[in-house]
Amino acid sequence: MTGRTTNRGLAALAALALVTLMPGTVGVASAGTIPGYLPADGATTIEGASSAMDPPRLKPGMYRDSIKRGERKFYAVSLDARTSAYFSAVAAPAPDTKVGKYGDRLKISLQDSNGNTCGSQAAPSFHSGGTAYPIADYAARVIGGNGSYCQKAGVYHLVISREGPAASGPESWPIELGYVEEPPLKGRAPAQPAAGSWSTVTPEPRTDPTKRSAEGGTGFNDAGMVSTGVWKDRITPGETRFYRVPVDWGQRLNLSAELPNASPGATGYVFHALGLGVYNPARGAVSDNNFVSYTGKAAVAKEFTAPVHYGNRFNVTQEVSAMRFAGWYYLDVTLNADAAKFFPEGTEFTLRVDVRGDAKAGPGYAEPTSVFSVTSEDREVARKGRTAQEAATSGTLTTVGYAGIGAGVVLLAGLGAWTVVARRKAGASGAAGPDYVLPQGQRPASRGSQPTLPPQQDQQPPFRPPQGR
Repeated sequence: MTGRTTNRGLAALAALALVTLMPGTVGVASAGTIPGYLPADGATTIEGASSAMDPPRLKPGMYRDSIKRGERKFYAVSLDARTSAYFSAVAAPAPDTKVGKYGDRLKISLQDSNGNTCGSQAAPSFHSGGTAYPIADYAARVIGGNGSYCQKAGVYHLVISREGPAASGPESWPIELGYVEEPPLKGRAPAQPAAGSWSTVTPEPRTDPTKRSAEGGTGFNDAGMVSTGVWKDRITPGETRFYRVPVDWGQRLNLSAELPNASPGATGYVFHALGLGVYNPARGAVSDNNFVSYTGKAAVAKEFTAPVHYGNRFNVTQEVSAMRFAGWYYLDVTLNADAAKFFPEGTEFTLRVDVRGDAKAGPGYAEPTSVFSVTSEDREVARKGRTAQEAATSGTLTTVGYAGIGAGVVLLAGLGAWTVVARRKAGASGAAGPDYVLPQGQRPASRGSQPTLPPQQDQQPPFRPPQGR
């Protein structure tokens, strides 16, 4: 089945008008109005097939679908014998969706015509004790390495399946699929960094005396921009806030998210209270969300990454292998819904971001890339703590997020308004696709947005991949 597009003009105008009326408004969610994941503007709505017989074809870009518990979906891609590609999947159940404390997960794999899996299979799952939040990872077809599978030209299948216990909610999950290619190198691929070439000892977090205001988004597409410094934002129990930070070659992230002390008299215990996760520019999980417990006293979730290096892709450890690209890295902070016993109206929290190390020269791509690079404009908008919508309308940001893979993509001023459309389910015509509907009481355009971008251009990026993912 082919993708379908929707006229978004009216919704975009309404969202833009609301943004204009509320310049600089910080989107603070209140109980019962937690915003759901904002899908990529311009993503194509498709319906995956139940088998590999006649699945829809994907090209580089963004797609939307939905998946039920126990369901498996197939999508076809035509690959040559030179190109390596990444296929991400984001599961975005609504914040009030019931998810299993154990076992609810999404499986992502790429298979050749013989059913052989290309590299490792990703299986993101929830670690929040039952609170739903966006989970994501990717599968890849890589050229070279030690493997013999998936090296020939032909049709391959992206396979997405959802597993979960019967006790989890019956609702379909919206899923967002991404297909991105990495340009080839001009010369040979750098070798994997030697063992012990960088420290694994977590340094102390930033202690800047001033906290600056940040505004997190609902997901990858509207993630707020941050840089080195100490930031503050608000979060409601059951909510997830996304941020992006530019990380160049040779640099690494030292991160922490901190909950304050609860009000006097508040008591209790939340096992998986505050979570912090990190994703690379292709939406690959650098680490699973690290949740910490909360008893009313200040609590801190921490992450410390390896330095970005092209050769990391040859490392068998996921946390190191994922730090293989320069570009925008994504952070997500989740507050367990059970934390309402301490913060019924939400709470301010602290996000400490430390981009450590000097930027180094990249490996030398043979073609321009806007996803796997960092520009001076990227650093500037991150330093200012811009939302995606603010960066787009300022005319300074040359690429925002995963969808901007085409070389020379420029975001036009005024295209940054949120475009949120309530879609009707297909009727007797047989058309299908997920419903992305604003939860009751939710404001449109309270966060920064992902503008519509031009179509992707095919690229041919051969590189030597890791043995695993």
